[in-house]
Formats: sequence, structure tokens, C-alpha cells
Amino acid sequence: MDRPEFYRFHQGDRVLPFAAAEYDARLAGLRRHMADTGVEACVFTSMHNIAYYSGFLYCAFGRPYGLVVTATESVTISAGIDAAQPWRRCHGDNITYTDWQRNNYWRAILSVTGPGKVIGYEGDHINLAQKALLDEFLKPSNSKDIAPATMRQRMHKSPAEIALIRHGAQVADVGGYAIRDAIREGVREIDVAMAGRDAMELEIAKRFPNAEYRDTWVWFQSGINTDGAHNPVTARKLARGDILSLNTFPMISGYYTALERTMFVGEVDDASLNIWNANVGAHEYGMSLLKPGASCAEVTQKINAFFAERDLLQYRTFGYGHSFGVLSHYYGREAGLELREDIDTVLEPGMVISMEPMLTIAEGKPGAGGYREHDILVIAEDGNENITGYPYGPEFNVVG
Repeated sequence: MDRPEFYRFHQGDRVLPFAAAEYDARLAGLRRHMADTGVEACVFTSMHNIAYYSGFLYCAFGRPYGLVVTATESVTISAGIDAAQPWRRCHGDNITYTDWQRNNYWRAILSVTGPGKVIGYEGDHINLAQKALLDEFLKPSNSKDIAPATMRQRMHKSPAEIALIRHGAQVADVGGYAIRDAIREGVREIDVAMAGRDAMELEIAKRFPNAEYRDTWVWFQSGINTDGAHNPVTARKLARGDILSLNTFPMISGYYTALERTMFVGEVDDASLNIWNANVGAHEYGMSLLKPGASCAEVTQKINAFFAERDLLQYRTFGYGHSFGVLSHYYGREAGLELREDIDTVLEPGMVISMEPMLTIAEGKPGAGGYREHDILVIAEDGNENITGYPYGPEFNVVG
């Protein structure tokens, strides 16, 4: 029996989240950087860059996946277990590697790059074992970390990307309203979270009937569980006066959006209301600062001063916002566009960024809990556009 190292298995209709011209434009931008830096072939291994340049979002499950980009070719590399699905969901060519012998993945990549080339790789993703195999099989004349350049490219959104992100923000709002309707004393966090998740998945399927559906989720936290922004859902039952944190995360073809809101069950005490209103004030102030020409560090320092004037800065737990695009809690992050003191990136039209101040007050103190508001803003020529619609603040979010 002939046991090939790799082969092409292409069947079915191709379905992608964007038109071919969108991927061609992204690849053209990448190739300009490759030409400027002397890179002859890029070997991408991360979910976010493979999805960004090809549309294919892989499920690794212990197997390596890749995308090889040269001056003329763009080829996804996928495992035999997925058959033709990677080809149907990618722009460009696709090669399937077999597991008849170890490292057929790298033999498939070599068939595209050839040996002895200048190879671009993702220094923030490829692990030591795979980098050693890259060197062994491809025998590069030189290797260059391409990850910082690709991150900078992903930070600037195309009109098509912004349109998809806008849909995502609207879907997040749908989940928010479903969660609001499910909140009442005695219900469990998990029950409320499922109501929000189900509403979002149905809405995504209505808006994108040809998409693949996965990874949409909700973090709905109550009481002490609100102290961390990424605390998982539990079976804790809601009680009157509980502080709540609503967090909806629709995922559409690898694109992440979010809605996050502070809420209370039935009533809010005065100490909590004061903290909540202060965080809302920081949120509104922060959104007013997001405009072209402002640096991430500058925005951060101004919000820090806002909190310091109110003796609340010590309760801040992380930065004030981040970029949006191909990212999730499993993969990817455009770390060059985060609202932190150590990020000097200047905001430009076409960037998409959140404003999400959070204060955490320890248990046993007045106003205990975590307070967070989160909106998504598109940087425009003369300011920003807030594409989040669900209301924030006490007037709408004391419920149940």
C-alpha cells in the first residue's frame, strides 16, 4: 500500500468569513514586509495568524497546524483527521499531512518552502521542540521573528473586519439582554450563563448561516466571584443585594467581541453605589480620551489620575482596554494595543479598542466586589464610535 507523507484532499464548496480580495490584501501587506526584510517564506503556527491570513481556524487536539506564505503561494498545512474541512475553510491552497511516520508535518512544509531559505516564524508562539524541527527539516539560511510585524498589521482593521466586529458587538448585546431577563434570586450562575450563551449562538446562526459555530461563551459572576475579571462560572445561587458581573463573548469566525457590565440583584447599598458610580465615571471619561493621536500610555495615566483623585487607584486590577480582532481566551492578543502604562502605541483611525476600567474591593469592606464596564470603540478620523449598545450603570442594571 502506498503511504504518502502528504497529499491534497479538496472537496466541497469553499466558505470563508471574508471575500478573497480581503485575504489577498492581507497577504499583500505581509509580502511587502517580507520583501523589505528579506524573508523568503513565513511558517505560521498560531491560530490567530493562520486565521488572519487564510480564514482557517484550526482545532489542534495535540497535532500541529500551519500556514506557509511565500512570494507566490499561501498554503495551509492540516492533519488528515480533518479531511477536506481545512481546504473548504481557507483561502489559497491546502496540504494534508499523514501520520504514517513522524514529522510528515514538516515534510509537507518543506515541499512549499524548499530548503535553505530565509524563514519567518512566530517567536511568541512556536515552541522549542518545533523550532528545532523547523531548523532540522527546512535548514534555513536565516530565521527571523515575524510575529511583531504581523501583530502591527492586525491592529489596523479593514472595513470588512470592522463590519464583522460590529455584528459581534450587537450579538454581545443580545446575550446581555438574555442574561438580564434570566436574573432572579435563587437562580444559579450557570443557568444565567447558559441563557446568554444560547441567545448569542442562535443570533450568530441567524446572521451568519454559513459559518462554523464554536467558542462563544459567557462568564457570569456573582458575589465574591466578581473579584476577578476571568473567574469561571459556578453553581453559586444569586441572593438579593449580590453584586454581579455580566460578561458575554460571542465568537464569529475567530473574531472576538465582548460586553461586560456591573449589576446588582434587586438592590444596591450606598457604599457599593458610590464605587459603581465612580467606575462608571472613569468609563465615560476613558471613552472620551480614545481619539487619534492619543497614546495608550497617555490615556492610562489620565484615568489613573481620575481614580487617584477619588482615592480609588489602589483598587485597579489591570489595564483599561485592549484591541479587538482575531483573538480569544485560547489564542492571540494584539499586545501592542493595550491601555497600559508601558504601551506607547498611538491610536489611529481603523483601530478597534475597548474601554473597561475595573475596581476590586476586598471581602469584608464596604462595597466589596468587582466593578467593571466594557464598551467597544472604533477609532475614527475625529474621535471614536461606540458600537456597544447595552446600557451601563445603576439605572438599568439593578435587576431581579
